[in-house]
Amino acid sequence: MIVTDSKELLQRVEASLDTMRPYLNDDGGNVEVVEITDDMIVRLRLMGACSTCPQSFMTMKAGIEEAVKRSVPEIKGVVAINLVKPVDE
Repeated sequence: MIVTDSKELLQRVEASLDTMRPYLNDDGGNVEVVEITDDMIVRLRLMGACSTCPQSFMTMKAGIEEAVKRSVPEIKGVVAINLVKPVDE
């Protein structure tokens, strides 16, 4: 188990998100860290266009979550508190 202080952990998560933000901003969106739970789950709020985009589920799983987990290996998952659920076709 990696022990780290919460301020340093948040800075590392934010730095990882900063690598994704230019792409989100290009589409009129962004993300905000709401909290990092004790069980190492990052809870985000999707903002701007990301909050209503039907592709936000894929952006979260394939983009944001993978980037954060790769950069900050102690993070177990990333969830959006206002994620738009994919519509079954």
